[in-house]
Amino acid sequence: MPTPLYLAAAVGISAAITWGLRALPFAVLSPLRRSAALRDLSLRMPVGVMLILALYTLRGVEPTAWRAVVPVVVGLAAAVALHLRTRNAVVSVIGATALHVALATALHA
Repeated sequence: MPTPLYLAAAVGISAAITWGLRALPFAVLSPLRRSAALRDLSLRMPVGVMLILALYTLRGVEPTAWRAVVPVVVGLAAAVALHLRTRNAVVSVIGATALHVALATALHA
């Protein structure tokens, strides 16, 4: 059985590590806010995420199966249209996903 001193040391070390790991993001936050690379990333990431989602959606589509192609094409068109209309990536992704799921469910039922 561990001694009380050993248990206190283990709890103290665990608490110090936990506190340090939670404080670390706040310590590096101010230099990151001034970073040109981070500003550039914040402009490009929403488009990058949309591109990755679109490519992931298209990777398993059989071009000969129209029941699989129609929801994908309509969903991608909806994503582009919603993004051009609202300029909001969240609205584009959620709206297009909902439309894609509804069409895929309706065509496969």
